[in-house]
Amino acid sequence: MATTTENVGDIQAQIDEIEALSSIYGDDWCVIDEASRIFCIKISDDSEPPKWTTCLQVILPHDYPSEAPPIYQLNAAWLRGSGRTELSNSLEEIYVQNTGESILYLWIERIREFLLEKSQSADSETPGSEKVTEEVEVDDDRNWTAESDFPDLHALRLNTEVTHLLTDLPGDEELPPIKHGEPITDRRSTFQPHLAPVVTPRQVKMVLDKLCENKKIANATHNIHAYRIYCEDRQTFLQDCEDDGETAAGGRLLHLLQILDVRNVLVVVSRWYGGILLGPDRFKHINNCARSILVMENYIDSVEEASKTGGRNKKHKNKKAK
Repeated sequence: MATTTENVGDIQAQIDEIEALSSIYGDDWCVIDEASRIFCIKISDDSEPPKWTTCLQVILPHDYPSEAPPIYQLNAAWLRGSGRTELSNSLEEIYVQNTGESILYLWIERIREFLLEKSQSADSETPGSEKVTEEVEVDDDRNWTAESDFPDLHALRLNTEVTHLLTDLPGDEELPPIKHGEPITDRRSTFQPHLAPVVTPRQVKMVLDKLCENKKIANATHNIHAYRIYCEDRQTFLQDCEDDGETAAGGRLLHLLQILDVRNVLVVVSRWYGGILLGPDRFKHINNCARSILVMENYIDSVEEASKTGGRNKKHKNKKAK
């Protein structure tokens, strides 16, 4: 396909904008996949150390900024409900007011302003105050609240399968069926898996929102999740994960889904912390929960076979949401 004059203008505008943002924000700005125009920036309030931190991940469509807005995702376990809606609405308003112009700088600074307002609020609380990760408990000098909500950029750089975000998603998607697995309890900590077949990022959000309507799940110390969606037309994967305060747990869960070669599925593992440190055993329980519910829903044949063979079950890898 020939590149139009307008596309050339958009490409140059994107190059100029990325160079400027990289110069302004330094190490906080990260190029995840330059070819696919996927970028990420860590944004914090101005307090020292930061109380509130989020990550803005963006994908720049080929016709941005002339025609289309950036595709974005805000990654922060504490950013939910009305707060997320308020911030998302303000970003969309900025785009509408500046249609056809480069807007990433305006978005970043609006998010920073939002975090600053939250930090200065008299009734503000430390994010993740109930999200206690075990590494934090043994290292009191670490400012975990600023880091635990921020994804591992090195892992994102290595994640070569995440190359595209579906932009032509239908708006009338139904909530997929959600299954709940058997809980595992160890030293007063309880882990329970949940699973849903998903084929779009919107369905992932729908499932997560639905799970949070359950007060018990919403009040879990951590709700770790990971998903993999196969984009058949592009023959690539869309995938992501969330630690929710349990450092590195989301990445480990996503890695499990990768080695099991499952697709079109979201797995969530809820953990209710019981006050006793489990050390590495907590990752074993998270993965065992995930394996058990994948077996229960026929994504893999058996826990034993998955453990021995890496779980590359071709029979179930094309399982899709109905």
